[in-house]
Amino acid sequence: MAIARNCLAEAEKEDNQPDFWPSSCAQLCTFGNLLMQRHLRWLLFSFLLVLSSEANLHAQIPFYTDDTEVTQTRKLHFEFFNESDALQSALYPSLRQNTANFKINTGLPHHLELDFDIPYISIYRSTGTAGASGIGDANMGIKWKFHQASPGSWVPAMATTFYVEFPTGNPSDQLGSGLTDYALNYILQKPFSEKTRLNANLGLLFAGNTSTGDVGIRSTRGQVYTGGLSVLHDFSPAWTLGAEIYGGYADNDQLGGRQLQGMLGGQYNLRSGLMLTFGLIIGTYTASPRVGGQVGFAMDFPDVWRKPR
Repeated sequence: MAIARNCLAEAEKEDNQPDFWPSSCAQLCTFGNLLMQRHLRWLLFSFLLVLSSEANLHAQIPFYTDDTEVTQTRKLHFEFFNESDALQSALYPSLRQNTANFKINTGLPHHLELDFDIPYISIYRSTGTAGASGIGDANMGIKWKFHQASPGSWVPAMATTFYVEFPTGNPSDQLGSGLTDYALNYILQKPFSEKTRLNANLGLLFAGNTSTGDVGIRSTRGQVYTGGLSVLHDFSPAWTLGAEIYGGYADNDQLGGRQLQGMLGGQYNLRSGLMLTFGLIIGTYTASPRVGGQVGFAMDFPDVWRKPR
């Protein structure tokens, strides 16, 4: 919390709001940010104190490396996370970025899942340079789990995703790429035991870039190769902790053509259908944050409405 107070004090010294906002809107946003911080403190307090019953919700957040699970048919899965990042010095005058991401998944027959997500991005820049905020580029994709791992078999579970990212963000404010992106990702999941599993991703972005605001690879020509590894362990029915390394490489020499970051994080099941998530990020290269933190939650409908047994 000391870090959060220092960041807030620094932000109050700088006029990072976009210069086209009226002062009343800026005041309203300041109040909203303070209110959000209070809500986050309340969530973290509840996160440490609440006792949970056994739950069966699974999701890959806070990790960027995807897993092979898909949402069950006739269920709706909702995820939200808020990530605050300190940016690399090469991105100056941009200093910090906050990304609030909303994602909805719905299960389809034949082990398919339909996904949609959209971020709300705020970029904070140095004094004298206008910041920016607004929606980023929206993603729509489909996921197919085409092989389930069998007990005693060395063959892992396998899935694949295909995503299209639409240029809904404003590129002049660096909130969007201005491009339509097409990406294919291949996913493996290998269980080492009933409680420990390895997830591996290998992806190819055919056109466009992986940027979300000022974070990510900004390549506008050529292809981008992505990959990730994560290891997760279920310490109890409520607690899952893990570690991840995730990166990307563009086949050209543009600024922000490489990305490499690590994350330590976990998931805490509050009850059936409701899970809190958290993560700490450390990165290198221009396309990754220097350091960042993420908190979020995931819900399954209609499970979250059912009374615990």
